[in-house]
Amino acid sequence: MYSTLLKLLKRESTSSAGVIILLSFIFMAILAKHIAPYGPADYQYIDGQLARLLPPSKVFWLGTTYYGHDVLSQIIVGSRCALIVGFVAAFFLSFIGTNVGLISGYYGGRIDNLLMRITDIAFGIPFLPFAIVLIALTRPSIWNIIITITCLGWRTTARVIRSQVLSLKERPFIKAAKVSGGSDLRIMYFHLLPNVLPMSFLYVALGISWATLSEASLSFLGFGDPRMVSWGQMLHYAFVTGAARSAWWVVLPPGVCITVFSLSGFMVGQFYEEVVNPRLRRRR
Repeated sequence: MYSTLLKLLKRESTSSAGVIILLSFIFMAILAKHIAPYGPADYQYIDGQLARLLPPSKVFWLGTTYYGHDVLSQIIVGSRCALIVGFVAAFFLSFIGTNVGLISGYYGGRIDNLLMRITDIAFGIPFLPFAIVLIALTRPSIWNIIITITCLGWRTTARVIRSQVLSLKERPFIKAAKVSGGSDLRIMYFHLLPNVLPMSFLYVALGISWATLSEASLSFLGFGDPRMVSWGQMLHYAFVTGAARSAWWVVLPPGVCITVFSLSGFMVGQFYEEVVNPRLRRRR
């Protein structure tokens, strides 16, 4: 298995780049407090004056913000918010979607009809207006953002897992498990689940990117956690203060980080899909 992974990484440059980029962001988030040159909320001064909107220099590698914060330090610390939201939300939306798909596909009938109608309703709700209303009714926080993303993010996973279960439950090994007296829970989670887990893990990888983009969008609109620095929040303050019109360094770094991190998630998802589906490797 490990030799196959290494061969694929060596052959696929985009997959290798995605894995390296994602691992780099993970290490940056873990070591954020040790590698950030300044505190993300610390006011920087030069000659007794607030270092406001200074361009990149030897002292401030990526310049400073309108409020005199170091952009590089905020970029480094902001990676924590991206990873927390990305990984936690991706896990929960895949967990919920997988269970809904398993139950719906296995039982069929009224249960399948009920769960799929709920899924249809979830598909009919636009994410951004729903997220704005939900966070406005509660309060802006990182956990409320994760809950909001999870509330609608499971729907695609549920549909895909259900279609797989509908095919798998007609296989001989499932019928043999029923004849031998296996309970519904045992058949679902000991026989069906291992066969749909590869697809669930794929949606975890894709969910990381989707959750990160969603968090950045909400933070940009002013619904981010005010107690945490995030890349979307940096863009929000850049546009609110008008600094984006004259200081490119307060917009470009967080924008590039959001784009690159999201792309790395999709690249890892593509790589994982090739690992679990040998037919894609043969086509290449």
